[in-house]
Amino acid sequence: MSSQSPVTYPSVAPVGVDISRASIARVYDAFLGGKDNFEIDRQVFENVKKVAPGAAELALANRDFLIRAARFLVQKAGIRQFLDLGSGLPTAENTHQVVQRIAPAARVVYVDNDPMVLAHARALLEDNPDTSIVTADIFRPLEVLGHNIIRDELDFDSPVALFQIGTLHHYLGDDTAALMQTYIDALAPGSYVAICHFHDPEVPELTELAEQMEDKFIHSPMGSGRFRTLPEIEAMFGDLEMVPPGLVAADDWWPTGPHLEPLSPVRRCVLAGVGRKK
Repeated sequence: MSSQSPVTYPSVAPVGVDISRASIARVYDAFLGGKDNFEIDRQVFENVKKVAPGAAELALANRDFLIRAARFLVQKAGIRQFLDLGSGLPTAENTHQVVQRIAPAARVVYVDNDPMVLAHARALLEDNPDTSIVTADIFRPLEVLGHNIIRDELDFDSPVALFQIGTLHHYLGDDTAALMQTYIDALAPGSYVAICHFHDPEVPELTELAEQMEDKFIHSPMGSGRFRTLPEIEAMFGDLEMVPPGLVAADDWWPTGPHLEPLSPVRRCVLAGVGRKK
């Protein structure tokens, strides 16, 4: 029997992981420079880079916004319950790490249906009684909202922060506003919704870039990645009251300091905002 460790074989993958298809979570991991991805996931990244060499900034802008939004909601808005939809593979500064540093008893429930995400998250969260992960399809809101663990862990009669950060552009249907309204209807007054989404700014040079990136995402082994317009993304917030500065480039939503240089074209193609239910 060989003394070589099995992890050196490229065919080794966690049970239930299909390495013949790209995974949204693993592709994001590749964009962030992580190690929990396979060749087919890296192919998506490399193909998008052909039209947008700075493509990694899509994922970086998304992650940076999540951290700032989570910090705002726990520190300024006083939220103590978080429902993070499509959490992705664990990386630095996950939602529970950000909020529990400020409020140790804050409760966080992650939702994902990727086997690698579930395996990594369960190992990471094993000793954290205030953080859970459940398996569900985030694009089926009634399935998520009716999940027994989510109902046990979160009190929907009190404010909840709901995250759809870097997720809805992977939903290819035209009813994203209706999908989000189902979630919004289930939230108590005082709740917040944070969304970060690929954006077509509808100016010639950026629309061309957005269309090229979308084409590479859609016609890839992952098969998703819509760049929607401002009105399309605004509709996802329904009649929520937008927290200033509203729906803006992700990097312009309460940055940690002034921009010393103009945002790159890629970063101008990521839109983000936070809305509050009255």
